Amino acid sequence: MARTFLDGNEAVALGAMVAGCRFFAGYPITPATSIYQKMLELLPPVGGICMQGEDEIASSGFCLGASMAGLKAMTATSGPGISLYSEHLSLAIGAEIPLVVVDVQRLGPSTGSATRGADGDIGFLRFSNTGGLPVIVLAPEDAADCYRLTIHAFNMAERFRCPVFLASNREVAQTREAV
Repeated sequence: MARTFLDGNEAVALGAMVAGCRFFAGYPITPATSIYQKMLELLPPVGGICMQGEDEIASSGFCLGASMAGLKAMTATSGPGISLYSEHLSLAIGAEIPLVVVDVQRLGPSTGSATRGADGDIGFLRFSNTGGLPVIVLAPEDAADCYRLTIHAFNMAERFRCPVFLASNREVAQTREAV
């Protein structure tokens, strides 16, 4: 089997394409921005749509609309963006809207330490909705896992009709390795 050299964010984008993702919306935020950049390269040639919202709130709303229209949709952000997504995530959970949400975790709030990794968003992801409903959170450990778990996240989102979170982190997202 041929191996290629990828970082975790590239592997997420490639996994999304294999899973049938045809819509991505996001807002640039370190360390998740390269997922948006890769989707911008991959989606248009297959008839997909890649958009940058004016902020995280608009981006998550675009994804909900695309999913309700029948497209497999994904967004990617970091902790501060997840905080802004929370109202739309509650809607998606309550309305059973499938969506894949990638959280490339980093240290600190808002303009905190954007270049330092962390895994502190897991609790927030699990309990970020207003209904107290359970959610699915997958945590990759390397680039190969990012690829596999992204495909799995799309399958689970469709099967269980809910948002599925992929909780990566800066180290996994930006470390290049043979996959």
